[in-house]
Amino acid sequence: MTRPCLPPLPQISGLQFQPPVGACDCHAHVFGPFARHPLSEERSYTPEEFDGSTFIQHLDALGLTRGVLVTGSVCGADNGAILEALEQYPDRLRGVVVAMGSVSDTELDRWHAAGVRGVRANLYQLDGHKVYRNGVGLEDLEALAPRMAERGWHAQIWVHAPDLPALSPRLRRLGVTLVIDHMGRMSSARGVKDPGFQHLCSMLADGMAWTKISGADRNTVQRRGQNFPLYSDIDPFAAALLQANPQRVVWGTDWPHINYFEPDRVPDDGELLNLLARWIPDTAQRHQILVDNPAILYDFPR
Repeated sequence: MTRPCLPPLPQISGLQFQPPVGACDCHAHVFGPFARHPLSEERSYTPEEFDGSTFIQHLDALGLTRGVLVTGSVCGADNGAILEALEQYPDRLRGVVVAMGSVSDTELDRWHAAGVRGVRANLYQLDGHKVYRNGVGLEDLEALAPRMAERGWHAQIWVHAPDLPALSPRLRRLGVTLVIDHMGRMSSARGVKDPGFQHLCSMLADGMAWTKISGADRNTVQRRGQNFPLYSDIDPFAAALLQANPQRVVWGTDWPHINYFEPDRVPDDGELLNLLARWIPDTAQRHQILVDNPAILYDFPR
């Protein structure tokens, strides 16, 4: 048995700015209902049920128009929870799924019609050891890439940035747009000069990849209540990525913040959104990150 995750906070902090119409949370998960979409028996954590309607409540609470749902590793190869949510809210949601190389064209077309626009690969390792069970590997992406390209899909890569220099040649050969999760899941303790993070910045600068300036709560080494602004150790990483290429950056909350077991570690979605007031004080650029870039990457109406 895996440990049950804590739920997201019931209330969020007040917002420091009004998100523009069309603003998008580009990274979140849904789970269940478990009667229809059970979790994988082989999993690394156990979340509560959070369906499409609950996610829409999350968006509304933050004043956001759109969202992107990503199949979590605990779902195994079952994308049912996301597909059900996409069917319920086709105008507001897009999806990034798990797909094996053997999936049929019929299934890919069905997913595309539902709003799927990418496939997520789990390449996240620390010291050579996989962190989360399940997920698609690079071999599946390589098998799928030509058919992904035909549909205009991207490959979302869950990877530790220090592994990017070695992986980049294979990733580049995929011939599809790349999206690197959570700023390369960089612990702030490694610093922005880390070669892997600098490689991520160069991937943005040359247009090879996008990234999500999400995961501040996971990348920080700060604890709540310390005597400096929350997540301020992540500020240099966000600044470096935005400077590298603001046209290749999107943002997300990572709601419902799975795999947290200590109450003081569960992030406040209002605080996560308020980081953009600090990171992107220019309203035009904030519109680009929250509205324009997601519309391009996820094929929302413009």
